[in-house]
Amino acid sequence: MEKLVIALGGNALQEGKGPATAEAQLQVVEKTSEFIADIIEKGYKVILAHGNGPQVGRIVLQNENSVNVTPAMPFDVCGAMSQGMIGYHMQQGLSKALRKRGDNTPVATIVTQVVVDKNDKAFLNPTKPIGPFYSEQDAKRLQEEKGYSIKEDAGRGWRRVVASPMPVEIVELPVVCAMVDAGFVVITVGGGGIPVLKHENGDLEGTAAVIDKDLASERLSEDIDADALLILTAVEQVCLNYNKPDEKRLAQITVEEAEKYIAEGHFAPGSMLPKIQAACMFARSKAGRRAIITSLDKAVDALMGKAGTTIVL
Repeated sequence: MEKLVIALGGNALQEGKGPATAEAQLQVVEKTSEFIADIIEKGYKVILAHGNGPQVGRIVLQNENSVNVTPAMPFDVCGAMSQGMIGYHMQQGLSKALRKRGDNTPVATIVTQVVVDKNDKAFLNPTKPIGPFYSEQDAKRLQEEKGYSIKEDAGRGWRRVVASPMPVEIVELPVVCAMVDAGFVVITVGGGGIPVLKHENGDLEGTAAVIDKDLASERLSEDIDADALLILTAVEQVCLNYNKPDEKRLAQITVEEAEKYIAEGHFAPGSMLPKIQAACMFARSKAGRRAIITSLDKAVDALMGKAGTTIVL
């Protein structure tokens, strides 16, 4: 049975213009789960990863706006909250979709910590915006009182920014492996995982950072010896000259070709670039591995080579 890690993008968890309610999120997750169930029905052993951008942003906002009632939780704790919330909805949605097919495979979420290097250069230049927009006055006050890194965000106001370091080690990996081997569909490294620092004595300490979920999914894929990594996003195929008259869709490319396109600046940072980087890392890690980038509705076709962009060594 082919082992497959699926990295779900934000559009698989929440509609862009839909209401940001728990009910609306569950409805979207239930639709997404039908596609995931189709993949499981094809005989793949599936491990799920997901983003958490909108959800953790709202949790931070709720925390910031409730400080007069109850103390705000630090960012790593908010990340853990988002893992639990999204995992809960995914467990309900996927279990429901599988039961309709007569499949009672158990689905479980693991609140997952991911070790990052305290010396990662990303900590010297925080770039990932999180949480609400502030006025310049409030931003400066938070900078002084809490030591936040604050930057202006495209003329829309000031926001807190945190580092986006590389994932080094998935702490709960043995648990993930044991549950996969026991036949569970496992949901893990949600939002890229909760970033933690590992001290010399082995103790773990949460840190304010955001690990890219595609890079965390790649780390997971290597560590569990997956056969394929499926990165789901808003477009069916990776394109050169995206949204331009000379746009070119890519069906299958090698790691060498992908790295050439990266050097030429075809892929936007924070959007398609980390997906291509993660795909290249996984395809290069072991002969025979493949990484696929496509949209949710084309996932099954892409696994059969009929859609999407496949990256191979």
